[in-house]
Amino acid sequence: MQTISLEQLIARYDTLLFDAYGVLIHNSGALPGASELINRLNRIGKPYLILTNDASRLATTASARYQRYGLAIPPERILSAGSLLTDHFQYHHLTGKRCLVLGPEDSRQLVANAGGQVVTAEDDFEVLVVADEMGYPLLETIDAALSTLCRRLDQNLPLHLILPNPDLIYPKASGFGITAGSIAMILEAALQLRYPGLNDLHFIRLGKPHAAIFLAAQARSPGKLVMIGDQLETDIRGAQGCGIASVLVCSGITPRTSPFTSRPDYVIDSIAALL
Repeated sequence: MQTISLEQLIARYDTLLFDAYGVLIHNSGALPGASELINRLNRIGKPYLILTNDASRLATTASARYQRYGLAIPPERILSAGSLLTDHFQYHHLTGKRCLVLGPEDSRQLVANAGGQVVTAEDDFEVLVVADEMGYPLLETIDAALSTLCRRLDQNLPLHLILPNPDLIYPKASGFGITAGSIAMILEAALQLRYPGLNDLHFIRLGKPHAAIFLAAQARSPGKLVMIGDQLETDIRGAQGCGIASVLVCSGITPRTSPFTSRPDYVIDSIAALL
């Protein structure tokens, strides 16, 4: 598979799409080359978007965090899975519904901005949004959510399950951690065990590799796009499904030695290797 340089990406594509974790940052700072890359794109006015499955931060919060890491990324350059909640709530007529949100305060604000009525784990809810693995007592909240799900199913009451961030793991400076997708899988497995005859007990997934976030990027940035990410199963496969070129960065989840179940257009070792 081919490698590629930043100059070639700039020349060949109208807008560059970057994953965040494992490409530009890890959980405690910027990766080598990320600051120089963003400064270069800002200086020449090259369009780019941070296309992230994160649903734990408002765009303004994420931008401030990037700034602390030395990455001058403004809020309008960030397209997150959490931002897709507004269209999802409108399409599924969820405005005003009681929503339990697993995530920090910004996750709850994203749901409130989308039109949901945010409630606590002790309350009854009609919508469950698993946004992040942080911001709440993990085991206690999962137990309470599962109990309410089972009670509503036993009473034949409606439920709507949303997973903005389908990622199962994410890279940390010290290794890896689980994220929202793994928590949703635990709940799905528990529901399938208790209700084996019900086939629709699954979360609706919004982020990569699913099409919604890529379609949103195409609507915002028409022209030739390229997705630069570190995961074959999310960044690369999702981009390919929407006709978007892809670059696998081997500094995060997928190493160069991994069997390639999806074949990216280009492979690079790290963002620093682009420069």
